[in-house]
Amino acid sequence: MSLKKQDARRTSRHGSRFRNGTGSTSGDEPVYAALTSGGKDSVLSIQLALDAGLDVEYIVTVRPDNPDSYMFHSSNLDAVRLIADRGNMKYIEIRSGGEKEEELLDLRDGLAELPITGLIAGAIESRYQFERVGAIAEAQNLALFCPLWQQDPEWIMEQVITRLDAILVVCAADGLSPDMLGSSIDETMLNTLRTISGKNRIHIAGEGGEYETLAVNAPFYHSPIRWSGEETRIYPGRSELILKGLV
Repeated sequence: MSLKKQDARRTSRHGSRFRNGTGSTSGDEPVYAALTSGGKDSVLSIQLALDAGLDVEYIVTVRPDNPDSYMFHSSNLDAVRLIADRGNMKYIEIRSGGEKEEELLDLRDGLAELPITGLIAGAIESRYQFERVGAIAEAQNLALFCPLWQQDPEWIMEQVITRLDAILVVCAADGLSPDMLGSSIDETMLNTLRTISGKNRIHIAGEGGEYETLAVNAPFYHSPIRWSGEETRIYPGRSELILKGLV
């Protein structure tokens, strides 16, 4: 998918303001950290934050030891460091055991170490995610920017198709087969998801965990994410595409 990047290019103003994820900002401009596992919703939220003029200094990912983490995705997380690099942002990784509720304490503690005034999240309809991230933001006096919250899933998917190159990396619902892994979210895929939703009542944006994506390009990336190999892993009720040699 080719992207029209001229509408939302970033400058390299983030390169020297922090060292190793610590330090303080210059000036009084609000500084945001974006929570992302590299998927379409959080990356689109970052793009919308940049479009709104927010200063996104940090890309934060939680790497859970538990692949069945209730809150955080675990597929292809090595790509998130590359997303931060593509956007001239600081990469922060928070390790977590991935146990329900305890993983939120890991997130809270990790965010508390950052000199930020705002937080960006990609929640759509998950009240569990929205309320818990919101509680962390409130406790740390952070502004919460959640531009996809309760938006029309059709609108969200059209934004993904128009602005991102996102591919399927996990399929975990009836009707989503392993041969769909690696496919781009485009109009053809959206029509397929609509058809499957009509039969199996899945959420077309994958908000119920029906599938996971990786955004390999976006307007704020200075170049696409690439890889040299792939491995498909199939488990009961779930198939996953592992991208190897990410650059």
